[in-house]
Amino acid sequence: MAAPDSPPVVDRGEQEMSERGRTVIAERAIQRLAACAATEVGPVGGSARRLFGVTVGAEEADRAAGVRARVDGATVDLEVRLSITYPVPVAATCEQVRAHLIERVGELTGLAVTRIDITVTALHGRATTARVR
Repeated sequence: MAAPDSPPVVDRGEQEMSERGRTVIAERAIQRLAACAATEVGPVGGSARRLFGVTVGAEEADRAAGVRARVDGATVDLEVRLSITYPVPVAATCEQVRAHLIERVGELTGLAVTRIDITVTALHGRATTARVR
């Protein structure tokens, strides 16, 4: 017989999720996820790193996008720096990236993306083949 003051035995499967604890995802992890997700959109490339507000390195299409994330509870704000292959429409491409980031970051982290600021740092020409004479 159980003592009257002992708590009832609860199966872990029936226990509410909020009672089990919480998972915290580091901002750095979200930044890396978002950087990869941004470059999943066709004509999008990365941007050069910045150190103390100064661009370090070249703006190359094959680099990862630069992302800064701020997590506040169950929401995240993103600042994205990327390059786009010219001549695609810049505004439409940014909207595609924005929609893709909301979907992928939400899917992978469970956080709601509430704001995305996108800065296009460079426009790259399409790779051309050399002319042979």
